[in-house]
Amino acid sequence: MSKHPAAIGADDLELGLRERKKRETRLRIADIATGLFMMRGFDEVTVADVARAADVSVNTVFNYFKTKEDLFFDRQEEIVQQAAAAFRDRGPGESAVALFRRRFFEGLDEGAYVTGFHEGSEIWARTVRDSPALVARQREIGQQTEDLLAGMLAEETGADPDDIAPRLVAAMLMTAQYRLVNEVLDRKLAGETLEEMREGIYAAAARVYDLLEQGIGDYGTKK
Repeated sequence: MSKHPAAIGADDLELGLRERKKRETRLRIADIATGLFMMRGFDEVTVADVARAADVSVNTVFNYFKTKEDLFFDRQEEIVQQAAAAFRDRGPGESAVALFRRRFFEGLDEGAYVTGFHEGSEIWARTVRDSPALVARQREIGQQTEDLLAGMLAEETGADPDDIAPRLVAAMLMTAQYRLVNEVLDRKLAGETLEEMREGIYAAAARVYDLLEQGIGDYGTKK
């Protein structure tokens, strides 16, 4: 016997409420953890400290986050997917370099967190750089992002399995972005304001992507 539609709707609503509650709890724990890490240093804060501040058990924290590093990089899955997703959705006639150039300048204009060009980015950078565990995790996230982009480049360009070009192009694009972001963070850590560095950062980004366009050119242009 099938369920009454109203009953099905109630079940779906209850499931939706539970999932929303889980997402809210996960976000609250991550936000509290990040605040503690930035205030005291990643290596100086334990998972028990986070659980106590969030008013949950240690087991609850590990139900949402497999490792302590996951508490800090709680958006790592989203970050890994971003570059490949942007490449997949690029406009007709837009090459790989043109896409990443456009995205980076848009990020600077908007003060996007992925560029580091926003207030407080130096605190985040210092927290990461002071912890070998976070530096290692950040490097791992970067490699995953690069690998996923390389796979997308290979698929869309019809590259042979032994063709190094997709992996090389992905490495060049990700390295360029990494170096530009770190230029921003280095200057923020040195005490420069966003306005003081704005002209120089925009010029550096233009120079970097000009060089890439001369080398990679129209590779990965969407038909």
